[in-house]
Amino acid sequence: MSGKPFTKTDEEIEKIVHIVIGAAIEVHKNLGPGLLEKHYEEALCIELDVRGLKYERQKSVHLQYKDRPIGSGVIDLFVEGRLVVELKAKAVVSELELAIARSYVRIVKEPLGLMLNFHDPAMNDKNAIRRIIAGI
Repeated sequence: MSGKPFTKTDEEIEKIVHIVIGAAIEVHKNLGPGLLEKHYEEALCIELDVRGLKYERQKSVHLQYKDRPIGSGVIDLFVEGRLVVELKAKAVVSELELAIARSYVRIVKEPLGLMLNFHDPAMNDKNAIRRIIAGI
């Protein structure tokens, strides 16, 4: 974030992030690496249900340039109407994929999002869980 103090809103989104990461770790602990992204998405949604979080799957976001539509994108999961969660199941997440996730965070006007890569053997390091901070 930009050096400003945490607000109640920031605390709320941090709580959501914590719950989502816990859910992702639980999914990974039970399924391990090696499945398709759609399988992890399905399992993560089950965990989010268990934890009582609301989410939208494959949420369409409209892209604009100078107040004119230029297309749309799709967010894997949009949790509690606040948190962009992009899911991957691959050896390396590209800079392009990270840039797309940053764009989605910016479009929904939230301070951060998550990129979760279920391919990682441990699901507890920078390659597996990345915070996507708006503007960076």
